[in-house]
Amino acid sequence: MATTSTAAPQPIDTRYRRIISIAVPVMLANLAMPLQSLIDTAVVGNMSAAANLAGMGLAIQLLSLLLVSFNFLQYASSGLSAQALGQLSASTAAEDTTVNGSSNRSGSEQMASALLSILQRALVLAFIIGALLLLVKPWLIEYGLQALSANPASGVAAQTYLDVRFWGVIAELMNFAFIGWFAGQGKTRYMLYQQGFIALLNIILTLFFVYGMGLGLVGVALGTTIAFWSGVGLALWLSRQHLQLSWSALFSTDAEYFTRSKMLRLFSLNKDIFIRTLILTLSFAWVTRLSAQSGDLVLAANAILLQVLSISAFALDGVAVSAETLAGQAAGRRDWRRFAIIVKRTGIVSYALALLLSLLWFLAMPTYLQTMTNIEPVLTLTRQYQNYAILLPLIGVGAYWLDGIFFGLTAGSVIRNAALLLAVVFFPISWLLYERYDMTGIWLSIWCLLALRLVILGAFLYRAYLTGNYDKLQPQ
Repeated sequence: MATTSTAAPQPIDTRYRRIISIAVPVMLANLAMPLQSLIDTAVVGNMSAAANLAGMGLAIQLLSLLLVSFNFLQYASSGLSAQALGQLSASTAAEDTTVNGSSNRSGSEQMASALLSILQRALVLAFIIGALLLLVKPWLIEYGLQALSANPASGVAAQTYLDVRFWGVIAELMNFAFIGWFAGQGKTRYMLYQQGFIALLNIILTLFFVYGMGLGLVGVALGTTIAFWSGVGLALWLSRQHLQLSWSALFSTDAEYFTRSKMLRLFSLNKDIFIRTLILTLSFAWVTRLSAQSGDLVLAANAILLQVLSISAFALDGVAVSAETLAGQAAGRRDWRRFAIIVKRTGIVSYALALLLSLLWFLAMPTYLQTMTNIEPVLTLTRQYQNYAILLPLIGVGAYWLDGIFFGLTAGSVIRNAALLLAVVFFPISWLLYERYDMTGIWLSIWCLLALRLVILGAFLYRAYLTGNYDKLQPQ
């Protein structure tokens, strides 16, 4: 005899407390990553050679161009795991069937298997991409630095750094997958453990290799590489603890979740996000190229000032992850009323945080610049342009917030189309600004890039809001 008990799924918590509870661990975890980059830049910035600092700026930008182009591994993992969690939690509450006192495959087991498969697919893809990048490393470094207009001295410094750092690209790509997978389920404390561990270990190793062993730029790169590989080990252990699986089960695959349709779904979403991310990364690479064309002094100054954008973006991404997680769960249930509430409330929290960040940068900027470099010409130039950097959180917050909303929807085609439209508008405007205003034009270009992302994505979302048809934003 079969007995069936049904229960309504728990409503999605859209309170400000819930948004902040997801965002804070993500902010702390994310800030751990630019902190290590900040330490690396400060170490190199105090080597009394502008070419080393400029070279590291070039190297980091080239790595960003390569690695961030593949951070669809993070966004796809996050959106898919959030929606899977929303769908499976609803179906588990609605259908809990017991036959003759023994249950079929329990909802918790099914959920663990589905979530594990999302992580496994992303990790396999990360390994394949990373291995291919390692295979073509010599050509990527040579032609990449040429494309960024590296000067001889800064080019040598960049090559020295990249020759070592490239051995960690597989681990860095896997890191994207783990971050997204944890974030999509709202397990942001695991992100904090993982990212904090990587950052702390990186700082310790970098200081040891540079000051203890005198390895210079090689030591900076080596510390980062070892830290990322160690982080992969910790993330695997955290994943196992989260799903309550044995090590053998963690590495076992379920054919039910590796069907052709599911793999094509993953690749389709990845393709769209890849196009979007590639365009954004090329946009920032373009900014770096303009800086390099203006000389090592401008390149070194912008390498320091753009750390403000990096740190601010990672902080603002905490609320964006809240938006992504909650919007994804609402989309998984087709609960568009709560989705609209999530959009509004995460937007309010995002802009409040951005205002706070700009205020903090205004207060901290003199000390920050003095700490980052002892090269007087670089220091003088950064002081002249510091106000452009201070306002970056307020200029860019809308772009990061709406990114989170659309990634939660897994709205790949919208994300791609918005990026293509951005490219058509941004590059001509940026060139005109640079030709007319030189370094000031570079900073106006950065502001333009961030503001255009808000306007374009906002237009897509507003159109869906007016029609009340959010389903059109999602893949069919």
